[in-house]
Amino acid sequence: MPGVLSAGEAAATGTGGSASTGSTTSGTVSTANAGRIDTEHARFTLAVVPDTQYQYDEDRGDPAPLTASFEWLIEQRSAENIVFVAHLGDVVQNALAMEFAQADPVFKILDRARFPYSVLAGNHDIDGSKDDTRGDSPYLHTFGPQRFRRMATYGGSTSNGYNSYHVFRAAGQQWLLLAMDWRPSDASFAWARDVIAKHPKLPVILTIHELVNADHGNPVAYFSDHGGRVWEQLVNDSDQIFLTLNGHYWPPGRVTRKNAAGNDVHLHITNYQDRFYGGSGMVRLYHFDLARNTIDVETVSPWIMDQDPAKRNELAEAEIELTDDTNRFSIPIDFAERFAKFAPVPVRPARPAKQLVIPGTAAYWRFDGPAADQVADQSGKGNDLTRVLLAGDAPSASAEFHPDQPGHASWLFPGGKNPARGGYLKTADDAPLNAMTFKSGYTIEAFVKLADDGQDHSWEGLLSRLGTGRDAGKTGSDPDEPTVKLGFSGGLELQWAVYPVDKNDTFTNWGHEMVAGRWFHLAIVNDGRHSTVYVDSSELLRNPATPSNGLSTAGKPWLVGAGHYANTIDQGFAGNIGELRIVTRALKPSQFLNA
Repeated sequence: MPGVLSAGEAAATGTGGSASTGSTTSGTVSTANAGRIDTEHARFTLAVVPDTQYQYDEDRGDPAPLTASFEWLIEQRSAENIVFVAHLGDVVQNALAMEFAQADPVFKILDRARFPYSVLAGNHDIDGSKDDTRGDSPYLHTFGPQRFRRMATYGGSTSNGYNSYHVFRAAGQQWLLLAMDWRPSDASFAWARDVIAKHPKLPVILTIHELVNADHGNPVAYFSDHGGRVWEQLVNDSDQIFLTLNGHYWPPGRVTRKNAAGNDVHLHITNYQDRFYGGSGMVRLYHFDLARNTIDVETVSPWIMDQDPAKRNELAEAEIELTDDTNRFSIPIDFAERFAKFAPVPVRPARPAKQLVIPGTAAYWRFDGPAADQVADQSGKGNDLTRVLLAGDAPSASAEFHPDQPGHASWLFPGGKNPARGGYLKTADDAPLNAMTFKSGYTIEAFVKLADDGQDHSWEGLLSRLGTGRDAGKTGSDPDEPTVKLGFSGGLELQWAVYPVDKNDTFTNWGHEMVAGRWFHLAIVNDGRHSTVYVDSSELLRNPATPSNGLSTAGKPWLVGAGHYANTIDQGFAGNIGELRIVTRALKPSQFLNA
């Protein structure tokens, strides 16, 4: 098979240069405008430029739309975190040297800005009757390997120069993009498979000129005859390929197919040459968001956006952006799950309890052992827990845990109410923790997953303290409420409701609605004056500005996995608890258990 040419080995096949100097069409953008990107941020953008052939059609074209698109991408590079630009082929209409001479200076706008990009040959860029063994061409003179070899993203090309690949960094990882010819030969398909094999952990985006087609009135795409060959020779058995992008046909469309591994592959066609002004320099933006597990797609014409609205013609007004479901949409992708077979997210190593017993630790309970009758207090302060059973099933050991949890296990609490069901744990009657008032501040942390069982668990308690406000000498609000309760409302809103030492009334912090069936870390931090609630180390909104000091006590036990009213257990907690830590001072998020 043809060898993979590295950036330093790629042979020059023409006169076009990479990162060369020279004037742009408008002369308005320089390297200084390029902006910075954040390769570690969870959100990044891949810009896609489809068929621009009518802009370079002998003497009938106009480079202004593509010029505006490239200049706009450079201007937006930092704001949108645009990491790469992919052209989908048919740069020009007739494969003529004069047409490539018109296109070349426009692409040099990206070269000067050191903006990485790829270009592939469409059927109008070369002799479309031949595969990529066709030999020399004006296309290669302009967009052969010599143009890209100075780019940091460029990885190499086939020996014939018509297929290439790039590796770019975004969202804290590397991504591989293949730019394949209009008609790859069998040897070039073998080269592509070899490139993927040499990057076994990288997710792959395939760009190629022809793969799927769509019909007017039906945006569900389907394979062309050649597209079926691409699927069978490359995509189906290459699980790393999760997204394919092609032009050639119109209108746009998309479809999702299962590959041989049973995973989704998203196949998209995007092309606007049939629309006003040869597509008006349309750019499709793929906004990857690994925090939200979504790719948001939008389609805009920077050339039209830049026009004076008062002078914009009627046809241009309709093309500023395309907002129909075919051109503006979102794709839900659980990236970690989709890439798990070839690039599993490494499990954070377990950390021994002794590393987490920091100065001021009053109690630390880890539910990483069997569901026994007792759970030891890892702090060594003697606040061990004893299991108490209610009606129904008892708590049981679970292999599930939060990915940032020091202990790699949890207990599943099968709680419920009417009557109270499941079970909970409590400190001994003489445990030191029972008498503590925490006047100097406190931090309470827990790793939790709420049960997603469709049952009513409203106002369930995760952590509470036996003894009511009345028992502690408090008469405000409802004195039958517990002195301390960390729980969840009927809407799964987090609630920290306590009787502080310095007040005769209850004091409540509220959180937002939590998602059942999903692990999270929570922390309540009091610095001796104010209490602040955090979820996954993020400070929440409804934290009172009113001062609050300490926690009232009637000297009674603490409860894990239950709440109470008037000292009567009303229900057992439903869900998983990984571990709990109570510290006698305010911690910063960098000191939390999930840090």
